[in-house]
Amino acid sequence: MAPTSGSPIVSLRGVGKIFGTGTLALDGLDLDLRECEFLSLLGPSGCGKSTALRIVAGLSEPSRGTVAWRDGADARRHIGFVFQEPTLMPWATVSGNVFLPLKLAGADKAAATPRIMETLSRVGLADFAEAYPRELSGGMRMRVSIARALVTAPRILLMDEPFAALDEITRFKLNDDLVALWRELRMTVVFVTHSVFESVYLSQRIVVMTSRPGRVSSELAVDAPRRDAQFRTSAEYAGYCRIASEALGRAMSAGAGVAA
Repeated sequence: MAPTSGSPIVSLRGVGKIFGTGTLALDGLDLDLRECEFLSLLGPSGCGKSTALRIVAGLSEPSRGTVAWRDGADARRHIGFVFQEPTLMPWATVSGNVFLPLKLAGADKAAATPRIMETLSRVGLADFAEAYPRELSGGMRMRVSIARALVTAPRILLMDEPFAALDEITRFKLNDDLVALWRELRMTVVFVTHSVFESVYLSQRIVVMTSRPGRVSSELAVDAPRRDAQFRTSAEYAGYCRIASEALGRAMSAGAGVAA
């Protein structure tokens, strides 16, 4: 899992975001997303990580700055988005929830069923295709949300703190499964988190953001060949966590200085 050095799929330059309330969420954000990399945006709550993700997805427009796509803005059609909450339709089955983005694209349910089942199999839910969200655990509901994002075969998967509300054991398991999915599907993953430990375990590259208004404070390459229980308990992992924690501390101080 060596850090990638390919040309960026999308580049944000000088991006700022001011909300209608007058809140300056981002200021001078420069960020590149590269082909097939696993990137984490690490920063304190409220630093603009989620705002940056929504700007990449086209769900929010920057107040200033540019968002340049290597293959043109139509490349945004190849984005999958996993929100912090699963946001499933309670009246629909698991397969019905996963079918939603295909349905919106005009697909036929019968024709899409093999793809839906293949995607559910990838996230370990093939046996729950006809279950309803109320019958699932929190971790299983998040897996449905991930499957819904993956069913369109996106080139970029954007994930906004998807595991933040889960217990530690479930979170560890989903971290492992996410790494396996990323390796199998070779897509670009951008993962928002405020957890140093999660960012180091998952990522090839960590972008550390300042407190609001958010901008890039530093970057850390995590050059570890394996991500498993052995890595999680290794001195190498602890060393990366220490470096990332120190970088986060500096970023929070820098952000506080700007805000003051």
